[in-house]
Amino acid sequence: MRAMVESAAIEDQDFRLEARAWLAAHFPPALANVPGLLFQGSRAAADANPDYQLWRAAMTGKGWGVPNWASRYGGAGLTMAQGKIIGEELTAIGGFNPIRSYGTMMLGPTLLEYGNEAQKLEHLPFIASHERRWCQGFSEPGAGSDLASLTTRCTDMGDHWLVSGQKIWTSGADEADWCFALVRTDTSRKHGGISFLLIDMASEGIEARPIVLISGSTHFCEVFFNDVKVPKGNLVGEVNQGWTIAKRLLQFERNSLSEVKADITPLAPLAHDYVGTDALGRIDSPDLRARMVRNAMRHEAYLATVRRIAQEAKNGGPSNGVSTLKNLWSGIIQERSELLVEMMGANGLGWAGEPYSDAEREATHAWLHSKAFSIYGGSYEVQNNITAKHTLGLPG
Repeated sequence: MRAMVESAAIEDQDFRLEARAWLAAHFPPALANVPGLLFQGSRAAADANPDYQLWRAAMTGKGWGVPNWASRYGGAGLTMAQGKIIGEELTAIGGFNPIRSYGTMMLGPTLLEYGNEAQKLEHLPFIASHERRWCQGFSEPGAGSDLASLTTRCTDMGDHWLVSGQKIWTSGADEADWCFALVRTDTSRKHGGISFLLIDMASEGIEARPIVLISGSTHFCEVFFNDVKVPKGNLVGEVNQGWTIAKRLLQFERNSLSEVKADITPLAPLAHDYVGTDALGRIDSPDLRARMVRNAMRHEAYLATVRRIAQEAKNGGPSNGVSTLKNLWSGIIQERSELLVEMMGANGLGWAGEPYSDAEREATHAWLHSKAFSIYGGSYEVQNNITAKHTLGLPG
């Protein structure tokens, strides 16, 4: 057994060196420490940046955007350990996965478990190449925290489904090509009357309206379905099995939200610039210094917990621990955003134009956007209930 472990460790080290060399040869230095979301959230920004286009082409050609998927689905067929190594090496050079999206993080893994082969071949290669963008049609005006109360109707018309209703807080719906949606196929049951449907956003009868947020971004939308025809083959799993599929997809979503981000930059250099230093070269505010250290310690503890849970997961997939991680990560990022704005002082309140720098305006927008971390992917309360019930074994 020991020999097998040592052999695997040697193979992983060989792969790490291979990955490091390939990334050094292909990752454009101009994209180092640039937030990947800048390109993943905006088609205009992605199309206008030649470095991003080269980077995406290199990663999709290698299959390393979804390294653990089979090659027939656009992946590289690597092991979970090798996929993790690629992520670690990307982080080390300030890089990012150029095809990270709702398709790769949520729908893809779900289709691999619940989709039929025709659905996998129709959609997974386009997700792996980032040619087909997806949005998530779950929340409704009357069904957010109580998702099972959704009312968007899906009627069996014999040769097709007919969908009518409204979704809200649908991220990227105005730029998405397709939507994975929960729809009601049985009004007599609550959780047991929901189905999981794939809907082409170019279908007649769909309207997506962007919602302007306090941070200035408009990535959330309202989506209206007005008697939209959907092919029968777009149903994933069985009729009324949608709640089971959705719970699995939400595990993947929470897992992605708790992942280590590559665009985290150290606070200390910024604090030196904005706050200054004392005679000993320390940040010239003991209170700020103490809170920065606490945030850094929480971050390190979080990373250690992520590594431990990953080692404990026998199948490498999401576990109930992701709810705990999601809340921990949200708290760390929110605290970090507060610290950044505070150390910038009046410059941390910049919104647009002079005299604020790009970094200062970005800090303000990021601070406001961080407020949403307590809600999306499941609220703090929902995550804590999952942790209490499934991790701690407390009575429901």
